Amino acid sequence: MQTYDAAIIGGGISGLIAAIDLARANKSVIVLEKSNRLGGRGMTINKDGACFNLGGHALYRAGEAYSILQELGVKLEGGTPPADGYAIWQNRLWPLPGNPARLLSSRLLSWPGKVELGRFMLGLGKIDAAAMANISLRDWAERQIRDPMVRHIFYALCRTATYNKALDDQPVGPVIRQVQRSLKSGVLYVNGGWQTIVDQLRELAVRAGATIRSGKNVTEIMHNGAVSGLRFSDGETIQVNRVISTLSPAETYRLVGDADPTSLRRWKDGARPVMAACLDLCLKRLPVADRHFAIGLDQPVFFTNHSRVAKLSDRDTLVMHLIKYNCSGDSDPKTDERLLEQTMNLLHPDWQKEVVAKQFLPNMTVVHDYMHLGQSELMPGPAVPEIRGLYIAGDWASHGEMLADAAAASARRAAGRIINEISSEYAAASAAYRA
Repeated sequence: MQTYDAAIIGGGISGLIAAIDLARANKSVIVLEKSNRLGGRGMTINKDGACFNLGGHALYRAGEAYSILQELGVKLEGGTPPADGYAIWQNRLWPLPGNPARLLSSRLLSWPGKVELGRFMLGLGKIDAAAMANISLRDWAERQIRDPMVRHIFYALCRTATYNKALDDQPVGPVIRQVQRSLKSGVLYVNGGWQTIVDQLRELAVRAGATIRSGKNVTEIMHNGAVSGLRFSDGETIQVNRVISTLSPAETYRLVGDADPTSLRRWKDGARPVMAACLDLCLKRLPVADRHFAIGLDQPVFFTNHSRVAKLSDRDTLVMHLIKYNCSGDSDPKTDERLLEQTMNLLHPDWQKEVVAKQFLPNMTVVHDYMHLGQSELMPGPAVPEIRGLYIAGDWASHGEMLADAAAASARRAAGRIINEISSEYAAASAAYRA
C-alpha cells in the first residue's frame, strides 16, 4: 500500500494550495475530494454560455489569497470595477457619494453629514486596526460617527467588504482592516470565474507531484491520540500520520472519534456561519446602461455587473450578481429571492425580458465561522493540539484574515507546520544516527 507524508481532505482552494506547498517541499501528499469535481465553493457553473460562480466571488488585491496565488504562479486575469454607483435607500436610488463632486451634490446627506463623511473617509485608511479596542462594530460606530446616514453608509461598506451583516458580534478591528483593503486596491473579478483558479491550482499540484483523487469520501480520521490513517465510505483505508482537514468545524469534528475532549468540540460549538442568498443573472443587455453597481443602505443587499470588467460569457451577454447578506437561520428563501428580484426591478426595469440564464442559491455558506466577540483568544489551528498529526485549514481557520484570504493563509500555515515538523524529525533522527 502506498503511504504518504500527508493527506488533505477537501479539494477546494485551501486544500490545493496546501498540496502545492507540500509537494514543492518534496513531501508526498494526496488530496481527497468526495465530489467528482474539485473546487468546493470555488467551482464555476456554465449555463447557456455564462460563467456563474457559486455566489459572489472577488479577490482582494491587497489580501493574502491574491499574494499567495500569484506567488504559486496562478495567472489572475480580469478587472477591478470603479467605485461609482448607487445607494438604495427607502426603495429609491441615490447617486453614491463616492468622490468629492458626488459628495457635494448628494441629496442623501445633510451638509453636516457631508462634512462628517468626507472627514471620516479621509481618516479611515490611517486607523491602526490592529490596535483597536475589542468592542463590536456597532459600539465603535455609534461612538465615532454622529450622523445616522453616515453610519448607514459605513455599515454598508462593512457588509460589502466582509459579506457579513452582524454589527453586534464582529470586533471592529478586523472589519476596519478588511474595509481598508477593499478601498486601498479594490477587488478583482476573474475572467471565466473562479474555476480558472481551481483548474490552475490542480495543474500546479499535479505537476509538483501531488496525487489527487476525486469521488473519494472520507468517513473517519483514525487516531489514538495521534493520526494513524483514514477510512473511506467504500471501506478502503490508507495509513498516514498527518492529515489536513479543510472541511467545516462540524464536518471535521464528525470524522474524529472521541473528539469531545479536543479543540474540535470548542470550534464546532462556537462556530457562527455567515450565510447569503445569491441571484446570478446573464442578460442580453442592461436595461439602464449606466447602472453597474448598487449598495443597499436600509436593506443588506448588493448588486454588481461583473461583466463590466471581466469576461464571463462566451457570447455577447452580461453576467451580474445580487446578494442578500444573512446570518444563520434568519432568512426565508422565497422572501430573499423576491427581495433580490425587487432590487433588480428598481435598478433595471423589465430586466426579465433580457434573461438568458438565471441561478438562485438560497442559504449559501459564505464562511463556516467568522471572528466574533466572546471567541477564545486562541486562533483555530493550524494544529489540533490534542491529536498529533491533525491540522485544519479553510475559510473559518482564521488568524485575522477573512473569506478567501483566510482559506489561503490557513492552508499555508498548515502545510508549513507539517514541512517544519518533518524536517525537525529528520534532523533529530540524523543526529541520533550519527551519535
